[in-house]
Formats: sequence, structure tokens, C-alpha cells
Amino acid sequence: MELQADIAVIGGGMGGVSAALAALEAGRRVVLTEQTRWLGGQLTSQLVPTDEHRYIEDDGANRSYRRLRDGLRDHYRRNFPLTDAARADPHLNPGHAWVSPVSVDPRVAVAVIDDLLMPYLAADRLVVLRETVPVSVATDGDHVASVRVRTASGDEIDVAAAYVLDATELGDLLPLAGVEHVSGRESQEQTGEPGAWPTADPTDMQGVSWCFAIDHLEGEDHTIDRPDDYAHWRDLRPPQLDGRKILSFGEPATPAGEPGRVFTLNPNPDDDVIDLDHRNMGLAPELWNYRRIAVRRFFTPGFFRSDVVVVNWPMNDYVGGPLFGVPDAEHHWHQAKALSRSLVYWLQTEAPRPDGGTGWPGMRLRADVAGTEDGFAMYPYIRESRRILALKTIVEQELSTAYRGDDGAERYPDSVGTGHYYWIDRHHTTGDGRGAGGTPHPFEIPLRALIPRRLRNLLPAAKNIGTTQITNGAYRLHPVEWSIGEAVGTLAAYCLENGTEPHAVVAAPASVEDFQRVLTARGVQLRWAEDKRW
Repeated sequence: MELQADIAVIGGGMGGVSAALAALEAGRRVVLTEQTRWLGGQLTSQLVPTDEHRYIEDDGANRSYRRLRDGLRDHYRRNFPLTDAARADPHLNPGHAWVSPVSVDPRVAVAVIDDLLMPYLAADRLVVLRETVPVSVATDGDHVASVRVRTASGDEIDVAAAYVLDATELGDLLPLAGVEHVSGRESQEQTGEPGAWPTADPTDMQGVSWCFAIDHLEGEDHTIDRPDDYAHWRDLRPPQLDGRKILSFGEPATPAGEPGRVFTLNPNPDDDVIDLDHRNMGLAPELWNYRRIAVRRFFTPGFFRSDVVVVNWPMNDYVGGPLFGVPDAEHHWHQAKALSRSLVYWLQTEAPRPDGGTGWPGMRLRADVAGTEDGFAMYPYIRESRRILALKTIVEQELSTAYRGDDGAERYPDSVGTGHYYWIDRHHTTGDGRGAGGTPHPFEIPLRALIPRRLRNLLPAAKNIGTTQITNGAYRLHPVEWSIGEAVGTLAAYCLENGTEPHAVVAAPASVEDFQRVLTARGVQLRWAEDKRW
């Protein structure tokens, strides 16, 4: 079987959905594939509420991303029994989460994304293939001719398109198409970054987290069966954590013995104070409200029996090995979920309580929220992908406050979007174990970082752009991935409309400016104000 389209988007995460929408709105026919049953990637199938920045409500987001955010809030206002105060709040945050200004049930995000795409499905301009993975790529010189995908039923389909966008979570098309790319950590010699290691290691990648959702019903017992490998995870002290147990609330964070982390189930409103400015994060952040997706007091009394919380914590950051690039990659997929399963059991049975006891048997695994039988996310939370060798590689000296001082991030003449986060967010890795990567100024997305050096009609549309392992830590968040997808979806449509190709566009300043006018007309933010800083 073969499908023909103007643009094929392989991968239905944040970047893939955004790219498809941009191409569809430009009048193009699109085939969109997704490995899981849900579109939305890190926001939905990976169970991660939006990671955003402190300016997000007023600045630093495309119009299309604001439409998504508004859609999430409006869905709650239309369909949920909110309190009058919550309904009237223009910055409604249903989970009242510490890390996200719009923290929602993933099923709401799925519904909103499906609504955004429905008109194009109805008009037969979009084909969506869920539970479908790429298995091979046919190339003709420096062009991709088609992508063969396999559905859940085992059927194989050749998708042929003028442009192919790789929006997969791990950059799966890059090796299949022979695209020059890197993975893991680069060396100082390769990137010139002061924060890079002297040596490179393509298998040294940020850990993944297999997320899950929980609530707590006092007086009930929802303890899962003890995992066979529970003792291993309970006692494990990964070398990346300097000998600390992974299943713990942390070692004392100060000489005074303050706890590393706080965990207070269903806290009283007076004690549940949220400051969304991550620069003010204290030494003992509260885990319960960190990734919470429903807070009871925003809904009519009794509607929710408990808050609902997504667990994406340091305790389920898996650093045992990468998910690709090694012979035992499949083993690490299983181990990442096994760690999270043991974390559930530890929380229910052995986790230390403030009252001196251990465990909360009333803690319930919310399989319905995850959309799976076992209660864990459909897909692990991916922080690092294969990355193209692009016409331009973004390096830490171009955005890090440590090297730019008060000068702000590099301003690129070919900017096609903006982004920001509180940190260059680098979790512990599968190799050297390093974490934090400093802080970034609000930054731009250069067009050159979205174009492979050689391939002419394949473009990256997710976390697989021309970043280094370090700068990926700032460019991988939800709104940035959305902006990347929108830029490449618009670029592919622009090239088809004007009979050109990405390499020709970026090579001519006049063409770059014309393309930027197209993006601006779409509501894409290309620049930050001169005075915007971290």
C-alpha cells in the first residue's frame, strides 16, 4: 500500500502536531504518523505537563501555541465543574502545579489536539496513522523518496511525499535515511563549548523517566504486587547519584539537616502556595504539587476525592543505559519502567512519612489517566534524541548566562522562533552522570539549525535539530519543540509554493526575510525584546 502527500510528518509529538497544522493551514496535504495511540508526545503519551518559562503568559510563544494553551483552559471551563474563582481566572492552572502554568490531564490535551486537527481530517486533507512506526527509508541521492511505516496490525505502508519531517521522539529517521547526525555528549574539540567534556561519548545521554499518575484515597489499600526486582531498586545507589539511594526523598540538603525533598499528600490550601518563577526554587521543593494535574479545591466540593499527581521525579530518572545506540537497548526500555514500578511500590509501602510511619497504601495508580492497562505512560519521557549535523550548531556560548553575562542570547539573522526555560535542563546521564547545565537567556531558533548539511528534503521537527547535548537542555521543552515544528512545517509548504528548497532559502538573505514575513503573518514570534534576560 502507498500513500501520497505533499508533506509526511513522521512522529506525532509536540513538534509533529505543530508541523502538520502549519502545513495544513498553508493548503498542503499531510500524512501524520504516531507511534502511540495519542498525539501530543511529551504532553500526552509521556504524561508531562507543559514545561514553560516565566514570560509565557505574555511573551515568548507563537500564536498557534497560545491557541493550544487557551484550548486547554477553555476545555476545563466548558466541561468541568470549576469553582467560580477558578473559572474566572484568566491564568487557570487546573493542577495548580509548581512546574507548569497549564498543568492538565493528558486526556484533555489529547481532546484539544484532536479538535485542532479535525477540520482537516473531515476535508480529507490529513491522514493520521496511530500506533505506526517507521521501519525503512528509500532515498534517491540526497533526497528521501518515501518512508515505509508499519502499523499495529503489521501492515506496511509506503508514504511518499515531497518533504519528510522527522518528528519522532528519538530521531528515528536519521539513521534510516543515512542523515549525518550525533548522539550523546560531544567533546570540547567538537563543539568548542567550555562546559563540554574533553571526550565524546555517543551513548552518554540524559536519563529517561517512565511517568505515571497517582492519587491518594485515605483508608483504602491500593498496594500493587511487590515487583520481583523490588529489592534491587530499593537498595540501588547509582554512581551518577554519588552513592545516594535512588528510591529516597533525598539526602539532607543543608548542614542543618533540612530534607532534600518534601512530600505532603493533598496539602491544605494555606500550605499549598505556588511560585511559578523557578528562579525562586528553594532547597526542598514539594513533590506532590510539582507535576500535579488536578487540585481538588479548583473544582466543586467532592468532585475530586484527591488531587491527581504525575510522578516525574528524580526517583524515576533512569540512568542505567540509553534507549538506542547500544546492543542492549531493549533491556533499558524494560528497566526504565521497572524502576517506576518499584517506585510505586516503595511509595505505598516503605517511603518515610512525616508521622514516622512508612508508606501510603491508599496511593492509587491511575491507569485511566495514563490510558494504559498497567498504569504507566504509553511512552517514556524522552529528554534527548539523535541530533542532525546541521548547517548551524547552537552552542552554549550563544545563550548561557555564564558566558554572556548581561548581554542576552545571540541574535540570529535567520531566526524562525523563540524559546526560553529557567535552566539549561540537564538531568543525570547514562555515562558521566552530570546534571545541571546552567541558565539560559531567552533565545532564538536559527533556521540553519533546522537544515541538514546534505539531505535536501528531510527536516527535523522535534528535539533532533542542530543543538549540542548541552544546548538541547534548553531547546527540548514543549513550546520550543512546538515552534520548531511550526517553522519546518511552514518551511516545507513555503518551498513547495515557491519552487525552491530549504538550502536555497537559507543561502539567500532576501529569501530568509521573505520566509520570516510568512512566519510573522502566522503569528510566529521571531525576536525577544532587547531587554529580555534570564
